[in-house]
Amino acid sequence: MARVGRLFGTDGIRGVANVDLKPGLAQAVGRATVARMLAAGDRVLVGQDTRRSCDMLVAAIAAGATSMGADVHRLGVVPTPALAFLTPSVGFGAGIMVSASHNPADDNGLKVLDSRGMKLEDELEDELEALIWRADELEGPRNGGLGRDVDAESLLDRYRSARISIASRTLTGARVALDCAHGSGGRVAPDILAATGAQVTSCFNDPDGTNINRDCGATAPAAIARIVRETGADAGFALDGDADRCVAIDERGEIVDGDQLIGIIALDRLERGALEGETVVVSVLTNGGLAAAVEQAGGRVVRTPVGDKYILEGMLVSGAGLGGEKSGHVIVLEHTTSGDGIVTALELLSIVARRQRPLSELAARIPLFPQQQRTVPVRHKEQWEVDLPLSSAVRQAEAELQGRGRVLVRPSGTEPALRIMVEGEDAPRILALADELAVLARERLN
Repeated sequence: MARVGRLFGTDGIRGVANVDLKPGLAQAVGRATVARMLAAGDRVLVGQDTRRSCDMLVAAIAAGATSMGADVHRLGVVPTPALAFLTPSVGFGAGIMVSASHNPADDNGLKVLDSRGMKLEDELEDELEALIWRADELEGPRNGGLGRDVDAESLLDRYRSARISIASRTLTGARVALDCAHGSGGRVAPDILAATGAQVTSCFNDPDGTNINRDCGATAPAAIARIVRETGADAGFALDGDADRCVAIDERGEIVDGDQLIGIIALDRLERGALEGETVVVSVLTNGGLAAAVEQAGGRVVRTPVGDKYILEGMLVSGAGLGGEKSGHVIVLEHTTSGDGIVTALELLSIVARRQRPLSELAARIPLFPQQQRTVPVRHKEQWEVDLPLSSAVRQAEAELQGRGRVLVRPSGTEPALRIMVEGEDAPRILALADELAVLARERLN
């Protein structure tokens, strides 16, 4: 297996299935995970989303892990947060999720979780990666010591029951439109949301192996927004392909920004004295308007690098009870240690029901600063800081904002692209600066 640069990005290993991410690599991940992370007798829990390539990659992981003597328990199609919940609660040594989350169907990914159901720290990822590259050298047992391949699909009922327990605390007759993104959340999300008493209309819940996230889901919320307007629903929720993200739609059919979503939960908990540490952890991309609203309400905001595993690390260090990203990854530590789009939807339904106010009014309490983001496909994303014309243009843009805004440029952790974010008071100029930097990045880094 040829070495092709660092495997792990901000959300595990990603690539085009059967091109960048081949069965041989998945098998190596299975072998390395057992060798580095499991003690004798430990088991591995494996889940997947609805992509056709998942069956192939799960089979390869199982072959690798069983060849090292570990039993592999296959969950089948499940949300990523279900795997994160079940790994520690049932007592597995590690979990591996086969999913590329919000990416197109041709992509896939491998997310390795530790025995706590948490994503790996960078140092452990580096150690695991070193073993992956030499997985064939790892010594496994003979026939009598090989692991077994076990059907564990029934375990999903434990996750379903735990989330229904949360849902049952909310009583609402709200009409809800739910976009399942043709993904794994569709197996459980409609039933869980309905346990609140809501009238749930499930949409985009007919996966065929190739349509996950296609023109629907958290990265294309206009589809469910249109349905909310057409049906007169009280709210809409769009999950992504593995249900760790949630984007909300208000009763007018308007998209509620991910930062406003976090803000709604934060302000509600602050006012009830229920926000642990009175702290919210967000990423560097989070809009300054959210930070201002939380701080004005007496809370504290902590920023971390992009990636929900860094959000969780920041929460554990700061004692925060809530954290999240603009993309719709939200961690409510009371219920989960991972982003869980279903829990996020339950939180919002609970707040709307308790406060008897529409979602649009709750979102209006978090006015956002003008912000523009660009994702620029480039071949040399790591070289932007040493490219003098581009780095100089970034500094000039920062100087122009004169402390009343900010510019953030970073390589994507999940795709060959450069992320550019510009935020400030002057909306037309913010738009122009983002476009100018994107054009320059495309010219310089390709």
